[in-house]
Amino acid sequence: MRNLYSDFFHKNIRVCVYLAICLLALQLISCKDKSEQAVVKPAVNSKSTSEFDASLATSWNTLQLKLIKSTPGYAAPVAARTLAYTSLALYESVVYGLKDYRSLAGQISGLTILPKPDTTKEYNWGLAANAALSTLIKELYATTNDENKAAIDSLRRGIEAALKTDIKDEEIVARSINFGADVAKVIWDYSKKDGGNEGWNDNFPTNYQLPVGIGSWEPVGNQKTPLLPFWGKNRNFSSLNNNLATQAPITFSFKSNSAMYNAAKEVYDVNKTLTADQKAIASFWEDKGITPAGHDFNIASIALKKANAKLDKAAEVYIKLGLALNDAFVACWKSKYTYNLMAPLTYIRQGIDPRWSSFITAQPFPAYTSEHATSSAAAAEILTSIFGDNYAFTDNTYTGVLPNRSFKSFEEYTNEVTIAQLFSGTNYRMASENGQKNGREIAKNILKLNFKK
Repeated sequence: MRNLYSDFFHKNIRVCVYLAICLLALQLISCKDKSEQAVVKPAVNSKSTSEFDASLATSWNTLQLKLIKSTPGYAAPVAARTLAYTSLALYESVVYGLKDYRSLAGQISGLTILPKPDTTKEYNWGLAANAALSTLIKELYATTNDENKAAIDSLRRGIEAALKTDIKDEEIVARSINFGADVAKVIWDYSKKDGGNEGWNDNFPTNYQLPVGIGSWEPVGNQKTPLLPFWGKNRNFSSLNNNLATQAPITFSFKSNSAMYNAAKEVYDVNKTLTADQKAIASFWEDKGITPAGHDFNIASIALKKANAKLDKAAEVYIKLGLALNDAFVACWKSKYTYNLMAPLTYIRQGIDPRWSSFITAQPFPAYTSEHATSSAAAAEILTSIFGDNYAFTDNTYTGVLPNRSFKSFEEYTNEVTIAQLFSGTNYRMASENGQKNGREIAKNILKLNFKK
């Protein structure tokens, strides 16, 4: 009897265990199916952004330098703003092909949503970037001349043709181009709400009331209205830069024993005894036409070419640099029209020597702070964070016009830009040095954005 019961028990245990295993297997299969349904995996793997050459991006920025110089109204702040938006279009058109990087939608001020690619489809990020850049550049430089418009179309077609060579599926081509164009259109609409839209069309707004008082900026030439007086109210990309305050300038005074007098006297004395090298430095950093931001971008391109970089690195460099320079010019212009400090030329003629002239022609805006020092410091902070502290390079921005200049680091470059403003006679030392300090802080705030996942 015991043996019969024991046999029956063991047989049923085996059946129960078997049934339990079957049920568990069914549950696991069911869970796996649900999991696979919840996570949509790409049907194919798109070619990584790092597999494309950086020349795609550097070529567009080289063209932009030409556009900046020859498009009406492209003053320094306007150029910085434009380079920022084109860099944003580049970055967002390739970010889904960048390993460990993320979109800036929801991070930078006012940008809530951007187009996303279909993760089940293949994209060519080079075609997407080319479409994004060409689409936005045509909008931002809509008033440029016909020769420039033809150059934009020519570059777009040339890059597109080269990238299409090895693609057999026309749907990939169309999908990639459409995605890039869609990104550019959203960024174009986003740009219209920052306060600087069509700033090129109103460099010298006639509705600006020029402050009058001791130490206030006065016209130094035929231009009676200062440049872009409302630019400091524009939207920053980083909200951290909204309340970043520039150190106040020295208290204004014409007294010969005052700190202000000494600041102006230094400009006067230095300009009376400029050496050949000091004149060369001042001339190199005048940046007439190309603008300070254009020069900074060209230095970034020089660094990328030296590093034999790919498109992923170019997208990272340009987006960080572009955002920093835009915010740097907003902050600099806010400072200019907050303190409204008269130019050294005016001070020196009224208080030291009525016949004095600066080495470089004074610009039509208040003297504090220096736009060159602010932007170069922001650029140096960004470029150092990417390429390192001792990245030597030769600046060939003006090859054929001015001799090249070589630097052992980006810090050395911003220091030369800063002192160049004293040599030029257009800025007090305090305007350059405090601008440089502010530029660094602005860039640090840009670097606090979550570019990586």
